Amino acid sequence: MHAEQIYISRHGATASLVLNRPAKHNALTEAMWREIPDLLAEAEADRDIQVLIVRGKGGAFAAGADISEFEDVYATEERAQAYSRAIGEALDGLARFPKPTLASIEGACVGGGCALALACDLRFAAQGARFGVTPAKLGLVYPFNDMRRLVSTVGASAAKDLVFTARLIDAETALQIGLINRLMPQGVLSQAVEEYVHHITQTSSHTASVTKQMIALIEAGQDEDDEATRQLFLNAFSGEHFQEGYRAFLEKRRPNFPKP
Repeated sequence: MHAEQIYISRHGATASLVLNRPAKHNALTEAMWREIPDLLAEAEADRDIQVLIVRGKGGAFAAGADISEFEDVYATEERAQAYSRAIGEALDGLARFPKPTLASIEGACVGGGCALALACDLRFAAQGARFGVTPAKLGLVYPFNDMRRLVSTVGASAAKDLVFTARLIDAETALQIGLINRLMPQGVLSQAVEEYVHHITQTSSHTASVTKQMIALIEAGQDEDDEATRQLFLNAFSGEHFQEGYRAFLEKRRPNFPKP
């Protein structure tokens, strides 16, 4: 049993960033936000880890930021800036994490919880999950980077709909608009995520890392190949992963890719 409100657990080549406040539906405190960058750095440095899963304990993903702290964290402009900066560093750090990330979502995925899921590469959810982007309920504004990730995921029209209304949507609607990638029956989400992640761990971590770099450049507005992207492509041919991959193909065996 873990007493920490947020922690990293490991299983083979997979790590999980676990939100552990089930009595509060895993609402994120300021301390939890501040701890995320260090936990991400720990998982990034571990050469055995190829995939990071983000999940919550107790049947909820995350109900958002802990509103009970708002009187303190928004007491002054300086305090609000520091709090918002801590959240931004956590979410941007997760979005920049160089290994594949997957949000495993049950129950509430609302507000800051939805922002956390959007910072992951992929989102799998169980039926019964609920999603909401809710700054309009508090008279707040969604930060630019969070809005960019939302628009990139669901498109501008659906993003406006979610933010203007601040309504909760069910998992079926979330799948329809592209907010989640897959929807699972209740009770099988963990197994489905484990099976999917196993496929990733059997492939090249170098390919995954460079793919994330390429897609980040595309999402940032780059629309043509340049010297840097050409070099990313060409470097693979002299890399250890390609040397192992093509030999394994010729020898009709599963590749044993080296650790990064």
